[in-house]
Amino acid sequence: SEWLKSSLKICSKSVIFEPDEVNKPILKVNIMLRSSVYLIKEGDVVAPYKYERGERNVIFQLDMPLKTEDVVQTLLQLHRASCLDKLGDQTAMIAANLQSRLARTSFDKNSFQSVTERPHMECEAEMVSPLVTNPGHVCITDHNLYFQPLNSYPDSVVQIGLHSVRRIYKRRHGLRPLGLEVFCTENDLCSDIYLKFYNTKDRDELYYYIATFLENHITEHTAESYMLQWQRGHISNYQYLLHLNNLADRSVNDLSQYPVFPWVISDYSSPQLDLLNPASFRDLSKPVGALNTERLERLLERYRDMPEPRFMYGSHYSSPGYVLFYLVRVAPEHMLCLQNGRYDHADRMFNSVGETWKNCLEGGTDFKELIPEFYGTDSSFLKNLLSLNLGRRQGGGRVGDVELPSWASGSPSNDFLQKMRAALESQHVSEHLHEWIDLIFGYKQRGSEAVAAHNVFHPLTYEGVIDCDSIEDPDQKIAMLTQILEFGQTPRQLFTTPHPQRITPRFHSVSSGTSLMACILSYSASPSLDSFEDLTEESKTLAWSNMNKLALQSSHKIHKEVVTGIAGTLSGTSIFSTSQAVYSSLLTFLSLFLFLFFFLCHISLKRYFYSIAYGRRQDTLMGHDDAVSQVCWRDNQLYTASWDSTIKVWKCVAADISSNKRAHFELLAELEHESGVNTIALSPAGTLLASGTKEGSLSVWDIASCSLLHQIACHSGKIHQVAFSPDSRNILSVGEDSCLKVTDVQTGMLLSTVPAEDEQRCFCWDGNTVLSGGQSGNLLIWDLLSSKVIHKIPAHSGPVTCIWMNEQCSSVITGGEDKQIMFWKHQY
Repeated sequence: SEWLKSSLKICSKSVIFEPDEVNKPILKVNIMLRSSVYLIKEGDVVAPYKYERGERNVIFQLDMPLKTEDVVQTLLQLHRASCLDKLGDQTAMIAANLQSRLARTSFDKNSFQSVTERPHMECEAEMVSPLVTNPGHVCITDHNLYFQPLNSYPDSVVQIGLHSVRRIYKRRHGLRPLGLEVFCTENDLCSDIYLKFYNTKDRDELYYYIATFLENHITEHTAESYMLQWQRGHISNYQYLLHLNNLADRSVNDLSQYPVFPWVISDYSSPQLDLLNPASFRDLSKPVGALNTERLERLLERYRDMPEPRFMYGSHYSSPGYVLFYLVRVAPEHMLCLQNGRYDHADRMFNSVGETWKNCLEGGTDFKELIPEFYGTDSSFLKNLLSLNLGRRQGGGRVGDVELPSWASGSPSNDFLQKMRAALESQHVSEHLHEWIDLIFGYKQRGSEAVAAHNVFHPLTYEGVIDCDSIEDPDQKIAMLTQILEFGQTPRQLFTTPHPQRITPRFHSVSSGTSLMACILSYSASPSLDSFEDLTEESKTLAWSNMNKLALQSSHKIHKEVVTGIAGTLSGTSIFSTSQAVYSSLLTFLSLFLFLFFFLCHISLKRYFYSIAYGRRQDTLMGHDDAVSQVCWRDNQLYTASWDSTIKVWKCVAADISSNKRAHFELLAELEHESGVNTIALSPAGTLLASGTKEGSLSVWDIASCSLLHQIACHSGKIHQVAFSPDSRNILSVGEDSCLKVTDVQTGMLLSTVPAEDEQRCFCWDGNTVLSGGQSGNLLIWDLLSSKVIHKIPAHSGPVTCIWMNEQCSSVITGGEDKQIMFWKHQY
């Protein structure tokens, strides 16, 4: 006999004896089958487990004799559990034993970093790592988050400073909302700790407490806010996919929900990789299973003959087996653990990138996507640096490094990753990545859109299809959960409408048959600006970057009631303002220099045309059945919005009005709404019209055809104002629900919702920065990408009702319920 100093680990179904001498094998004894002994890592070599049959007696002598009784009782309880007939009963007894042990212990506060720390809460939880969960006690104080494992392994305590936390995510674990993952870095794949709680209440309390240490955490980390940053080029394709995976419950600590990335390259045989050739890329609008037409037809034939619930693919695009298929060279112990101590057959290993891609195209059951490591910087997963004996292939060759495409040169593995990353960030992928996002995280993930896109997987892979808590039979519940975890899980659905395309430098070259796309592109693809216009753009950029330096120049109280509107001439020399007088619906004008013009009344059912030069009403037009709420004028067309639920488009020539003769008005179109229209706005190119209603609906119209492109239930309550971004790609709206909302023009998708402390009534914006006025009377400057107010300027003594900004963005005029008109300029 031989005595070896070792550590003893008691797991739920086995006892593990790990010698201090690294060359000695680790012994794993099955609690139920005493004759079942595995020898692991003999000679400190990671290799398939050796299995010893027959009787073998192993004697343990504990360094702490007082713990002997506790260890023996624990082993006896686990053995009794393993002898039960039903798997569900076994699992229930093991769980009860664990809870009993946790209840008899508590967090050791001697582990606090400082005696001045004040504990906020303590509860039981499990620390999650791939294929293993470790029970213990969580304690959070006013300075640190602690986890103390019940078995003091791998450390007696894990400590994370709350002020070092950068991101936190709620997670599904085992299909239940019990997980919490904490990151102390911005873009790292690996978290600092992943905890699984025993009830959602504890998880949520800890989540919101940690969130108080993160500035604007709750509003910053949403799919919509990341989408806006990505769409405008502030984060890379790689970063955006990492964020989406995080938000969709994907974690490197959970192999059943590992982050999923797309195959983007289709050429693995050419000596040179041409990233300017579209043929080098995979079609991102289709799932892997639909890329091969012949195979897809066979799958669809089977699908059509299948009883409900039907599915097109018998395997998933992401599962624990697929993840370890790619990572076996760096995580061999995980592969051996997952496959009962054996590697897969050598010919089924990850031997070649090209072969793997080919099999994904042609194999009858292989539809897997990639993992983030293919676009990272660590190439070790492609090389057999551990000299693992992974077997011999049919041709006789040993499985070694992964065979890479011939276009990977120099240091092949590093060059391969660099070119994969370059492909992911390429122009082509940037223009089509939103199509893949629709399949994996978006509206084509489920329902009729998934069927049309040939994107239907087994029902058990989708969140919410099966409620495991409602299954009463313990055996059936365990079997169902095991099947789900091993088969793979579809990410949580993040978007339910089409994902917008990324704004890229050559975006105008993308062809599209829709009039909407033509409208947008006609503006963005204009010729290069001359030097004067370049100077104007520079001055606009300078003005917006210094919007916090607005200073009040003068204020005027010339109205008897609330100021309802402000407008200026193109030259900026004349300003017009309107007021909602109780006794009249006439307009009051503040004019620095009078010139020939016309103006319209907003309050009456009629529209009055005034000649500024002659100071009299020149024409009257009956047009609506209720009050006119707003008007726009462009290219001899007049757009009138009304509370009668319509917008009317009129043809009238400004020259006729200015010539002091009765003008001819021709009704061109009537745009119907379901409720009163409160505000309208034209796009900078005049090709699109946005409207907001009293009930919170936002509509986008094509001016050329007068057709409705999108109608979105945007706000809960009246929309006060809408406006296009300078590039016509987004619409910003503010409403009674105290929210600023950004909508994508191309898809009609809500990109971002930014809550405000008080109701905002009016605004100007440059596509990223917003200057708004609201109920408080202050002017607020918002950064939409971070979803927060970056500056506050005291202004009116009551709500701000209207804002006007000149074309150069150098002057701002505001009006309010205090009847004041205020003039503002930048003070550099």
